[in-house]
Amino acid sequence: MNGSPETMGVPLQIVLLLAALTLLPAVVMSVTPFLRITLVLHFLRQALGTQTAPSNQVLIGLALFLTLLLMQPVTGEIYEKAWAPYRSGSISLEQALEKSTPPMRTYLLRFAREKDVALMLELAKTPAPKSAAELDLKVLVPAYVLSELKTGFQIGAVLFFPFLVIDLVVASVTLAIGMVQLPPVMISAPFKILLFVLVDGWNLTIGSLMRSFH
Repeated sequence: MNGSPETMGVPLQIVLLLAALTLLPAVVMSVTPFLRITLVLHFLRQALGTQTAPSNQVLIGLALFLTLLLMQPVTGEIYEKAWAPYRSGSISLEQALEKSTPPMRTYLLRFAREKDVALMLELAKTPAPKSAAELDLKVLVPAYVLSELKTGFQIGAVLFFPFLVIDLVVASVTLAIGMVQLPPVMISAPFKILLFVLVDGWNLTIGSLMRSFH
């Protein structure tokens, strides 16, 4: 039957599925909020000076669940427009892929900067389309990654500032009283953690980070 998913052999479908699964981690890390969230959480841990607390597994798990929460509208739209019709056999695999592209493109366009898009168009030697909706994903995805890296580093710099002030104050005090044998970082770490807990830092950080996507 024309347009039925059974027109593709089962072995070929399995091969394509396995190939897609190998690319899935890279896709999740690159074209979702996971990129910005992990960057910010890494900078926060570095600013606190806690080294491995929270652990990488905890930070990645938190970032993954926050990503699922933010991507729910996009994945829901892709499911309704592409995956559900494909499973029912009303459209082919190629049509399903085509229908899943617009929701993803709309999401990427919200956060990709024009400057980064222009750079990718220049590197790809591709003429600018008439509208943003016609941008190819091969141009839009790297532009989105560059934009998210910039945003993540900006938020990380803001997070570092109050903790840097504490480090400077502690270093000045220890130098003034002659405690040169004890590293200032060891003294400032409890004060930074205490400040973070008193201001409910996790709530403020995650709340502000999630609101940056709206």
